[in-house]
Amino acid sequence: MAEIDQQLAAAHEALTGGAWIIARDSFRAALDEEESPEALSGLANALWWLGDISEAVAYRERSYAEFRRRGDVVQAALTAVRLCVDYRANFGNFAASGGWLERAARLVDDYGLEPLKGWVLLMRAYDGDDPIQAEQWAGEAREFGRHVGDLDLELCALSQVGASLIDQGRVDEGVALLDEAMAGSLGGEGESPDTVVFTSCHMISSCSHCADFERAVQWVRAADRFSERFGCPFLYTFCRTLYGGVLVATGEWEQAEEELNAAVQMSRSALSGLHGQALAYLAGLRLAQGRIEEAGQLVSGSDDHPAVAPVRAAIHLAEGEPALAATTLLRRLDQIGDHRLESALLSELLGEAEIAQDQADLAADRAQRLADLGADLDCEVMAARGERLLGHAMAAAGDAVKAKSHLESALARFAHLEMRPETARTRKLLAETLRRDQPNVAVAEARSALSVFEDLGAGADADATVGLLRELGVSATRTGPKGTGTLTKREAEVLGLLSQGMSNPEIAERLYISRRTVEHHVARVLSKLNLRNRAEAAAYAVREGVAEIR
Repeated sequence: MAEIDQQLAAAHEALTGGAWIIARDSFRAALDEEESPEALSGLANALWWLGDISEAVAYRERSYAEFRRRGDVVQAALTAVRLCVDYRANFGNFAASGGWLERAARLVDDYGLEPLKGWVLLMRAYDGDDPIQAEQWAGEAREFGRHVGDLDLELCALSQVGASLIDQGRVDEGVALLDEAMAGSLGGEGESPDTVVFTSCHMISSCSHCADFERAVQWVRAADRFSERFGCPFLYTFCRTLYGGVLVATGEWEQAEEELNAAVQMSRSALSGLHGQALAYLAGLRLAQGRIEEAGQLVSGSDDHPAVAPVRAAIHLAEGEPALAATTLLRRLDQIGDHRLESALLSELLGEAEIAQDQADLAADRAQRLADLGADLDCEVMAARGERLLGHAMAAAGDAVKAKSHLESALARFAHLEMRPETARTRKLLAETLRRDQPNVAVAEARSALSVFEDLGAGADADATVGLLRELGVSATRTGPKGTGTLTKREAEVLGLLSQGMSNPEIAERLYISRRTVEHHVARVLSKLNLRNRAEAAAYAVREGVAEIR
């Protein structure tokens, strides 16, 4: 028994230090000797951080059963709380999430586990759909945390209150609390790195909800030290998808590619809703890159998913079918109304479809309502989309002067939001509007837009902008995206390990990432460097002096 206790102690020490591979192997070795709920729970945690979500949940459920058999109701209740989050955030399974929440609540009530009541209240807030009720429950959970000295509970509850306030439209109040929760969790107030994951998920989802991309980017950068030690904090499939969406919106497309591919892989075992959202976000990136056919393939058969509507409509527009785009958009807008953040993109796309059908007057009315709503709600991205659509409608109606004013307003707003792709698209539209009256200004705007499109790898937009510059009498050619042939830091690490003859499983072990993620990185390395196989990659690494990973 003493030897097993020492083995478990070493495994827990590795887990606390973020040495996930060592922790996983140590807990497995302990389980080979004797099955215990502690070893099962520890293995579940290590696997979860390594991205093996399905296996992690299976071990966590086994640990719950063992804790119950032993009569350790405290650990059983805490495990049930964790399973509530797992099923909601990673699988989109609200029935299972609710079931585990009620199991935790019954244990707390039946056995008088007063200190754990706060966690049950927090899960009720997290698992509920009413933001006002969620704010109340999370507030009570925070007080429980303060009363019993549970800083992890206090920080998680604080972030939940902030997220609930933003869901109510009280953005300034909510953002302040989210900032406070992020500062406390990254500052190490809590005992568990899972607290950073929980607060980070609320941060990224809320910033996506209110389009505060600047704040999201700032907190992602502030989490660098945590990420270096423990790994990416956006571990929940839902949050990783949103994180990828923020990266797409801000022009960090290489990293977005990595995160969204990971989200697609992680969500394969989830319910269709979560997987469909990940596919739709990846398809949105493909659209931005001008890879229309690939975008269509990704969402094929998923047209009933809410997140697919803007993707499918954009595909119809790109293929010259504005009437089909309008039908798709109107159906979704009828479902959700036009007063939500999601409706801003839908409304702008619908306006574009109306302009393409010579209905600029309808588009102008729609744009004005969108811009006014954005101003009333203090939602800058909504106002920016409304102003850009209004400018486009004015230009289509022949009023270049008014169009310029609205487009410049949209340009300033998108730039402030650090949405580089939308800023460049607005510059291109401004150049098209000014091509007759102010050709020199049009050339300057088009050149600026082209530089961004080339840098991002937005092929279709870059091609169209080159065509516009040629029409303006400027000799312009495509240079290709600046990232072509270059590797990200992670891809360079993978290449270095390939040069050492490592297999994908060995690379996964060394870099603490999943095997599927390694497969993705290897494919990207071969594609970027125009290499046919791993042997050519290894030879390239030796020839170019790629640094070894030690």
